[in-house]
Amino acid sequence: MATKQIVEDAAVEGLRFNFRGDLIRPGDPGYDDARSRHNAMFDKRPALIARCTGTADVQAALGFALQNGLSIAIRGGGHSVAGFSSLDDGVVIDLSGMRGVHVDPSGKTVRAQGGALWGDVDRETAVHGLATPGGVVSTTGIAGLTLGGGFGLLSMKYGLSCDNLLSADMVTADGRVVTANAEQNEDLYWGLRGGGGNFGIVTSFQYRLYDVPQVLISMTMYSPEQGADMLAFVRSQYDEAHPDLAFVGVFLTVPEDPPMPIFPPEILGKKMCAILKIWPGDPEEGEKALAPFKAFGKPSFDITLPMPYTMAQTIQDEDTPWGSRNYWKTAYLKDLTPEVIDIVASKAPQAPSPMTSALVGRFGGAIAAVGDMETAFPLRDAGYLIQMDACWTDAKDDEENLAFSREISGAVQPHALDRAYVNFFGDEGAEKVETAYGAERYKKLVAIKDKYDPTNVFNLNHNIKPSR
Repeated sequence: MATKQIVEDAAVEGLRFNFRGDLIRPGDPGYDDARSRHNAMFDKRPALIARCTGTADVQAALGFALQNGLSIAIRGGGHSVAGFSSLDDGVVIDLSGMRGVHVDPSGKTVRAQGGALWGDVDRETAVHGLATPGGVVSTTGIAGLTLGGGFGLLSMKYGLSCDNLLSADMVTADGRVVTANAEQNEDLYWGLRGGGGNFGIVTSFQYRLYDVPQVLISMTMYSPEQGADMLAFVRSQYDEAHPDLAFVGVFLTVPEDPPMPIFPPEILGKKMCAILKIWPGDPEEGEKALAPFKAFGKPSFDITLPMPYTMAQTIQDEDTPWGSRNYWKTAYLKDLTPEVIDIVASKAPQAPSPMTSALVGRFGGAIAAVGDMETAFPLRDAGYLIQMDACWTDAKDDEENLAFSREISGAVQPHALDRAYVNFFGDEGAEKVETAYGAERYKKLVAIKDKYDPTNVFNLNHNIKPSR
């Protein structure tokens, strides 16, 4: 399908004088690759993709869009499950060429450009035996994950990505470059830690680093018939397990094509449930923390491996490949009740796609140690996360997979908190966004929006609407 040229050639040529990166339009070589996104549920055809090389390019692209009355989308890593990183007929301000990373090992900080992926950050920090909490897929962009909150393998011990954000440089709606941290633009700094991409285009992030030379990864698999008992055991370990130990109960299909050599042949392609554990400290201490889990149930498979953090961050990359179709639903609960256990254990093994997984994890530790209103992230007091990641490859299977995810989510929702994690839900409207943050937090976010983006230039997101 062709996209009409709605931007005048002369206007684009004028932009080229003040733009060092690539300007890609419909019909240009590489246009289809440049517009592709992780979630193939969204097939957008922008009028112009402005692939920036630095902050000056971001300013120029933003100014061009506003002068020509064009809507904008911001692309960091391109992993937005809601499809917010592209649009039809507007301008994509593409930061994917801005992936520079600089580590200060003595100060234990890292600064990364806004288009960097977590794999970029992890690779550079690992040179010094350091890391900061990122996501669980190395190809995820740091920008979207951090601005919405950001939890992963290290979060139980070291908090969310946004909790470790020390400073951010941002281009505002009027083209200014501002810095937000604990000393400058403190209101914006508060809002960037959980408020999403509502306030501007973040061109660089500075994070706190920790000594993480390696982690201990442990996975124990059981038949799906043991799923309810497995989740009940996960619940029993909420207070009993070491506070630094991250663990989740997972329902999945063991990969069969290509087969992974660590799994025995008899479980390849089979639906299983499992407990995945991550220990971010000394391996000997980790073995002690894992001992109660080793004693549970009748496993079909069990493995514990020490590995570099960079390797641990890639083990889920193939579960949600670029260009797959994704529909995610999440719920947060104070308690993992028997009713919820029964819902998840009975419905999760019915997933129609072998790429789909459902997980139930402990949510606390360092995440809960941060005060409820210290950042914009709204879920400090949640006890458990339930996440349904429906993933498939063929559009003809959309209806079946969407129905599965909605059914299990709908059954869990009456037991869940109203608040939600904006990185993990779709474009569900203004009421859902306000509910996700809660009234007090949302009011504060609106005040920040009024100050930094009063005309709602940045609206392709889980939008916080200005008051005027």
